[in-house]
Amino acid sequence: MDGIAWGVRHIAASRPTPHKWRTENAMWIWILLIVVAVALIVMYNSLVRLRVRVDSAWADIDVQLKRRWDLIPNLVETVKGYASHERDTLEAVIEARNRAMSAQGPSERAEAEGMLTGALKSLFALSEAYPQLRAVESFTQLQGTLNEIETAVQNARRYYNAVVRDYNTKIEVFPTNLLARPFGFTRREFFSLENEGERDAPAVSFS
Repeated sequence: MDGIAWGVRHIAASRPTPHKWRTENAMWIWILLIVVAVALIVMYNSLVRLRVRVDSAWADIDVQLKRRWDLIPNLVETVKGYASHERDTLEAVIEARNRAMSAQGPSERAEAEGMLTGALKSLFALSEAYPQLRAVESFTQLQGTLNEIETAVQNARRYYNAVVRDYNTKIEVFPTNLLARPFGFTRREFFSLENEGERDAPAVSFS
C-alpha cells in the first residue's frame, strides 16, 4: 500500500500545475508572435526594396529621355539651315517632342515617345534628299549622339520592365499579397512601345 501511495503522489507531483501550464503556453504564443512579426517585417521590406528599384529604374529612363529632348532643338536648327522649306517635318518633330515632355506615366510616355521616334525618322530621311546635309559635321555628331541615347533608353527600358515584372508578381503572390494592398503597394505599368519598329533608333546611313 505504501508503494501504491508513493506512486500516486509521484504521478500527481509530475503533472504540470495550471500555473506552469499557462506559463508554457504563453511562452509558445510569444514565440509564435515573434516569428510572425519577423516574417511580416521581412515581407514588407522586400516589397519596399522592389518599389524603390522600380522608382529608380524609371528615374533612369527619365534621365535618358530628357537627354534626347534636349538634343532635338539643336538637331532641328541644324537641319533648318539646309532644308528650311521642310517646315511640316520640322514642326512635326517639335510638336512630338513637346507632347513627349508633357506625357505622364509609362503608358502615355511610351505612346508619345513612339510618335517622336517616327518624327525623327522623317527628319533624318531628309539627309537623303539633301546630300549637303550629310557633310555637316554638327549634324553627323548629333545623329551619333542620338543613337547612343537611344541605346541607353532601350537598355534602361529593359531593366525597368524586368523590375516591374518582379514587383507586380511579388504583390500578387501569397503571402506578400496579404501586405500589398493594406500598405498601398499597387501594380506598376510597363514601359512598352507600340511595335518593334518604334524600338529602333532613328538611324540613317551616310554612305
